[in-house]
Amino acid sequence: MRLTHLIAVIPCLALLFAPFLANRVEPRILGLPFLLFWIMLWIVLTTIFMYIVFLLEKNRTDE
Repeated sequence: MRLTHLIAVIPCLALLFAPFLANRVEPRILGLPFLLFWIMLWIVLTTIFMYIVFLLEKNRTDE
């Protein structure tokens, strides 16, 4: 498995195991329960992770 595939799996694992690790109401962040904030944060971070994977794969195919 390539490094880029492992990078792409990180957001999936963060969202998959979030209910087990972060299922609590307190602390509230930006007025949101912690779990909801966690999910929204990883939606944004997933975009960043996928862009990194895109750049790494693009560089690999260009060589």
